[in-house]
Amino acid sequence: MSLLVVGLSHRSAPVSVLEHASLSADAQVKLLQDTLAAEPATEATVLATCNRIELYADVDKFHAGVAELSTLLAQHSGVGLDELTPYLYVHYEDRAVHHLFSVACGLDSMVVGEGQILGQIKDTLALGQELHTAGRLLNDLFQQALRVGKRAHSETGIDRAGQSLVTFGLEQLATGADVDAWARGKRALVIGAGSMSSLAAATLARAGVAEIVVANRTAARAERLVQILDQYSLTAPGGRAFAARAVGMGAVPGELAHADVVVSCTGATGLVLTADAVEDALRTRGCPAPLALLDLAMPRDIDAGAHRLDGVRLVDIETLAEASADAPMAADVDQVRTIVSDEVAAFGAAQRAAHITPTVVALRAMAADVVNSEVARLESRLPGLDEKQRAEVTRTVRRVVDKLLHAPTVRVKQLASEPGGAGYADALRELFDLDPQTVAAVSRADLNDTDGVGRGRV
Repeated sequence: MSLLVVGLSHRSAPVSVLEHASLSADAQVKLLQDTLAAEPATEATVLATCNRIELYADVDKFHAGVAELSTLLAQHSGVGLDELTPYLYVHYEDRAVHHLFSVACGLDSMVVGEGQILGQIKDTLALGQELHTAGRLLNDLFQQALRVGKRAHSETGIDRAGQSLVTFGLEQLATGADVDAWARGKRALVIGAGSMSSLAAATLARAGVAEIVVANRTAARAERLVQILDQYSLTAPGGRAFAARAVGMGAVPGELAHADVVVSCTGATGLVLTADAVEDALRTRGCPAPLALLDLAMPRDIDAGAHRLDGVRLVDIETLAEASADAPMAADVDQVRTIVSDEVAAFGAAQRAAHITPTVVALRAMAADVVNSEVARLESRLPGLDEKQRAEVTRTVRRVVDKLLHAPTVRVKQLASEPGGAGYADALRELFDLDPQTVAAVSRADLNDTDGVGRGRV
């Protein structure tokens, strides 16, 4: 395993840099394709969220891999390498596994303990699988990261340490008041219909808003979200029925004039709401009712200048980053860190053991060939052996070979699973003069064994 991650997040870079370095969906696809075309990488995937951009790859050269992945991130983000480099972090092998598992558990999130990152990790894996850029290592890694994240949330109280970015943002807008009390009866405008916007709409519905208007460039996605909200409205607790409807992006200025709270999270590369548009909406309202704006997009959807307008409160990713720095951490965080450390050790041991498996399989195949050859030679020299005698001789020779190989192959797998055990496969190949091409053929067969049948056949 030569796992490498190069990235930047809210912990290493200011929001302004993250905003400039954000990757569109098309840019992520092109980045992965170019990473696979680069010499050091054999598989890759990218984790891109509103507060992190990380490129994961299996590389055969560390220094060349770091240089290549850093360059590719700079090229596809549009940020110069010299400007980006001071904010990049690098993790390798077990440290890279530890980092991803920590991210999956919410330990590295802007709001500690939030569970939305699991969905983003799942999307990252799905993209790598769809583009065939994620091979055995990254498939195993990200699937295990999802399991570790779910384990952390089910076995500990990490959920109490934080909440979703949406809830945290609404708490900031409510300025210390109870979110349900603050939101009850308000009119909400949700711009976008992706996962974050859907979560925002659901959160506002539970908080008791009177109306939710969903605006999206694709009408079908907005209508689908409204249908989900309508179903919720029928069974809303405490009789909190609300109205929900979908509109096109062209209707946003008019809806803005009637909204009390706006949540925006789109994939747009430019501003969705300018300060002038917000000011026009306030003028149309003709009343001093405050307008609360929550911008969860990266790059930002809402002009930062809107916060200077009377009656407007704007909370964006930068605001949330500053507020989260002072948020208390739950005692359960230590328990999650223990889970992460244990899971990293187990994953590393499994990967190292898997690394030696093709060599052990090749050794047993060579031993089987030797047995077959010797039995055939014995039959030619002793043609008088009957079928029963020949079968007994064959079984005896095979038992002898199996017993001779059993202890060293079991022991070498144990040793290989320990830290620093990667050299045992090379030693085994050298001692028994195994053909490297035979070992490589076993590895390829195992990689093509998509149903998992080939794993562990030793």
